[in-house]
Amino acid sequence: MSPSIYSGAGDEQYLYEHLLECVKTQSPEQVLERFRHLFIIAKRYDNQRVLESLARIISKKQAVEYFPSILNRCCYILINRWQIQPQTQGFVVELVEMFEKLPAGVGVGGGYARTYSGRMIQLVRHFLTTDYYKQLKRLATIISESLERKNNSLSQKEETVGKLIIRYPYLYDHCLLGPDSDKEQQQTVYQLRREMERKFETQLSKFVIQQVRLARGETERGKVVSVVTNPTLLSDKDLNKSLRHFVGPVERGYSYQQLSSSFLSYTSDVRNYQMFKDSLYEYIVQSIDEKYGRHSFNRKLYERIQQIYPQHNNAKPDEFLKMRTYSQLFNYLVVESPQNPNHLVFMDMISNMGTTKTIGLLLKIVLLCSKVKPYLEKRFSILFNHYESFTREGAAWLIRSLEKLNVAFTVHFGNLDISFLRRVYAGGFCG
Repeated sequence: MSPSIYSGAGDEQYLYEHLLECVKTQSPEQVLERFRHLFIIAKRYDNQRVLESLARIISKKQAVEYFPSILNRCCYILINRWQIQPQTQGFVVELVEMFEKLPAGVGVGGGYARTYSGRMIQLVRHFLTTDYYKQLKRLATIISESLERKNNSLSQKEETVGKLIIRYPYLYDHCLLGPDSDKEQQQTVYQLRREMERKFETQLSKFVIQQVRLARGETERGKVVSVVTNPTLLSDKDLNKSLRHFVGPVERGYSYQQLSSSFLSYTSDVRNYQMFKDSLYEYIVQSIDEKYGRHSFNRKLYERIQQIYPQHNNAKPDEFLKMRTYSQLFNYLVVESPQNPNHLVFMDMISNMGTTKTIGLLLKIVLLCSKVKPYLEKRFSILFNHYESFTREGAAWLIRSLEKLNVAFTVHFGNLDISFLRRVYAGGFCG
């Protein structure tokens, strides 16, 4: 239920404005203490009007439905200000950790608490079961890992897949935001995503340049050289092979970018949707290992493509229909939905073709229409959520896939000089 459909909008706005004024004028330590008294222990707050507003908000029977959204926005009013300054980012982590210190109290079931404190604790405990809190925890993980990296205290081996989310900015929109995320939450996540993408691009570029210099023997004897660490979890050899695959020639001497341009030109004036689907099938299977394709993959892929919007087969396809077709293919090739997280086709492709070629095939489709990139990101966020609690060893195939997709996206959709990379990797550099 949206907060706007209950009659306490004035109380809600007053609460937001109060917190905004606090975070602007008081230290983070003072604001955290205020937050603790308002929502965690729900006692001894020094502003009676704020207490009265909150009491009216939480007294309504429907509060279980709309209060999580209100509390989430309260959090992001503080987070938005703290996250942009390196010296205050740690307070975001402290804010989220505060929810783990919730006093023992009545649960959501068993009737409504009679006191203000009991009712508040009841509602906050319910908040901990929502996607809002799950997204907050992921954000805190990203910021915490980032701070540990700056302090050189990050352990060499993160424990679970969920701990690695900092490495994959393309997952942030889908793992840290929901359909009803407010502007404060969106602003925080978008800014964090841009920052992490920029950092990875810079590190990857420096690493490539270092590899080239090392290969050419351009280091001076006796001179201390600043070593640039591989910014991925891939080995140096695997990273170099992946970069060469994503930017260099892969089929008949052509790169993925050249192949996609050729396909778009060939199908720009295709007569009908059936012909477009047939051409798309041929475009995809060119990237499938011949033996693997003959076994059953090609036949199943062809059948799946023929099942996509057959009612439009005789019509001339527009860009929207093409985009929906690519999206449907990602459902089949990666994973369908959170409700049906079947990814046997994807696992089968990795087992038979390897991770690099499998990610290359997905890149080949994305290059036909950059507007479907968020849709592919969403597919991988479903896999990430599904395996979030697994150990890295237990989902090693997924980690390799996420790493290589990050490299592929950075190369083709970031700000790296792809012509430089092509000269390096297509020009014989082996790494």
